[in-house]
Amino acid sequence: MSLPENGVIWPPRSISPLYADIKVDDAWYSGDPKKLADVYRHAPQHRHDGRRRLWGRHRTPHKREQRLHIPLAGEIAQTSADLLFADTPVVTVADTATQDRLDELLDAGGVPELLLTAAETAAALSGVFLRVTWDKAAAPDRPLLTAVHPDQAVPEWSFGIMQAVTFWRALPSTSSTVWRHLERHERGRILHGLYEGTDDQLGRRVPLTEHPDTAGLADSLSEQGDAIETGVDMLTAVYVPNIAPNRRHRGAPWGRSDLQGVHDLFDALDETWSSWLRDIRLARARLIVPDGYLRSNGPGRGATFDDDREVWQTLAIPPTEQGNGITLSQFAIRVEEHRTTAEAIVRQATTAAGYSPASVGLDGDGAAVTATEIAARDHRSMVTRGKKGRYWRRGVADILHVLLAVDRVQFGSRITPERPTVDIGDGVAEDPTSTAQTLALLTQAQAVSTDTKVRALHPDWDDAAVAEEVERILTETGQAAPDPVGTFPLAA
Repeated sequence: MSLPENGVIWPPRSISPLYADIKVDDAWYSGDPKKLADVYRHAPQHRHDGRRRLWGRHRTPHKREQRLHIPLAGEIAQTSADLLFADTPVVTVADTATQDRLDELLDAGGVPELLLTAAETAAALSGVFLRVTWDKAAAPDRPLLTAVHPDQAVPEWSFGIMQAVTFWRALPSTSSTVWRHLERHERGRILHGLYEGTDDQLGRRVPLTEHPDTAGLADSLSEQGDAIETGVDMLTAVYVPNIAPNRRHRGAPWGRSDLQGVHDLFDALDETWSSWLRDIRLARARLIVPDGYLRSNGPGRGATFDDDREVWQTLAIPPTEQGNGITLSQFAIRVEEHRTTAEAIVRQATTAAGYSPASVGLDGDGAAVTATEIAARDHRSMVTRGKKGRYWRRGVADILHVLLAVDRVQFGSRITPERPTVDIGDGVAEDPTSTAQTLALLTQAQAVSTDTKVRALHPDWDDAAVAEEVERILTETGQAAPDPVGTFPLAA
């Protein structure tokens, strides 16, 4: 296979429906009211209940925007990422030298932070691609691991297995011409192409030197003119679905966004919040005064009422005449009704996305709770986290294997590349007090060894560190076995 031919539709029609869904999800995830209004100018403007969406309503010209937005979609995506990668995953291999180099690559490349960002992107946009590449001008001693959004990729599948993927990006342009850089990853090589086209057509392919953003790639290409040989017989990119299946695209290997099917609830929440703030605006105290209470500001300057003035001279108004007094106008604010409605919508939206309401701040009174109580309260979130963790463990292990192989071939590292084991953890930090009480009860029942207690308290320690700590504890407590020979005098 090769890069696309000149003049083809771009993005390809086969992937356009998915891109359209991602565009709507991205608008909600961004938290930008203008982006939402722009999207629903073309997307379906009515909810399933028949009402026009809040963000599908046309704004009256020269009128201040009264619609308000609650960024619940972004909070759900962030919650997903925090549950998965708030704690740094433990990545291990069998070979010591390989482990040392892997730790160096993870730290220098900021991979834990990259995974946190990629997980949030995947939750909002249905999935994410992880890509291995290198730039010896930017990082002369190591390959690079990067994340690519799903609406910037065109993958090719066979029985659910990705065979190749073409990443693309629009480059800066000073005219109506649309410049696109395509980067196709295949087994053993990466192809690059620069195209000059329009908004919906790829246009014609031109040399990479025609645009400053791709000119530097020209020196790295092979004699064929468009490929960089990776030196490894593996695909240098993997796709990590957020969660499966995708209910709108059945049978496709694409993941499902946490926001899929929840857009109407997000819209209803914004409508409720906008109505609440409208009540507050209308309920501001206003004074209605007769014309005689106003003081002229001069010809053509109108008249005003000074509500801070304490002494007024007698006005020529009959005291018994109706409507000539000062009237206070202040409407009631329907606080409880709006709060109850908004909370019910947040609960339903969070549950539909696969999380417990407590994960987004509901059902909490601020009191300290144990890890067991957290796990029980956030049970639905923990189940969703466990399902997502399976996809991430496989994807991260695969791409780190590629990273090590590229590091050996392209940078001369003297290591043995192997597929690592990725441990994401359980996602709940155990309360030290609860752990201590549990260990004390087990010790009292004589049901646990010192070695097991140390491992429970320090799960990240290796065998050598655990053995040293056990020895120190036994020595300090006088439980260490005496030397059966050294204490006896030698025979004459």
